[in-house]
Amino acid sequence: MSILSIQSHVCYGHVGNAAAVFPLQRLGFDVWPVHCLQFSNHLGYSDWSGEVFATEQVAEVLKGIERRGVFPQCQAVLSGYLGTAELGGAVIETVTAVKQANPDAVFLCDPVMGDEDTGVYVHPEIPGFMRLEAVRSADIITPNLFELGILSGRDVHDQSTALSAARQLLEDGPTDLKVVMVTSIPIAPTQNGENKRIGILVVTREDAHLATTPKLEFGPLVKGTGDVIAALFLGGYLRSGRDAGKALQTAMAALYGVIEETHRQGSTELCLVAAQDKIAAPNLNDVRITAFPD
Repeated sequence: MSILSIQSHVCYGHVGNAAAVFPLQRLGFDVWPVHCLQFSNHLGYSDWSGEVFATEQVAEVLKGIERRGVFPQCQAVLSGYLGTAELGGAVIETVTAVKQANPDAVFLCDPVMGDEDTGVYVHPEIPGFMRLEAVRSADIITPNLFELGILSGRDVHDQSTALSAARQLLEDGPTDLKVVMVTSIPIAPTQNGENKRIGILVVTREDAHLATTPKLEFGPLVKGTGDVIAALFLGGYLRSGRDAGKALQTAMAALYGVIEETHRQGSTELCLVAAQDKIAAPNLNDVRITAFPD
């Protein structure tokens, strides 16, 4: 199975396509990465170098892939950070072409816009594009709590408000949207002194599942976990016959394996290669699943 991944790329470290491609390949997918920019490293460092590619360049690459006649083989399109709404339009155009060639293809849009600690860090046009166009074209979206608040126009700060906002997005208007996966959900500590946990919520039109794992404390914040979980969930979704609950459990377990290895090595970059066996065969016992029937 083949997946077209349209995202940013860094040469050192793991964010964007540098975070998404290898896990998908390790799960057995043929990945066609298209970069919308190429930097030496992510912007969390004190300096970087590289280039943001013009929309025309990226669109021409996408058209070139289409001319190979391979879109009928494409099972999914994955998008992440998009520099401009114009580029977003080129992505939607490509998704339309892929679905015309293969009506069963899935579009997962990771609506990268910002976070609680940074606010919105993308071009001012991007939030409107995500709300009005991307969400209505996507089968799956994977916002964090902050991004879900932008998409839904609600105050989203915990599991309960995330569940309500996700269900609102699924119910609003004519849309292909089938799954909302909300990342970085804080889990309130229990009374028994249990270590902190972190959660991911997956909501469909039929049900919802919350997956939690222990929260490992790092010094410098490791980037790219959102890009990795989006890719892992998409891979699990396709491999499981589009079972969102099962995809969540395997993806969360694999991500925890990567984070655990990264923590063990004391690295500031995700240790994807070192943790590749945990990606391919994750320990499901690391994940606690709670189901919320509709």
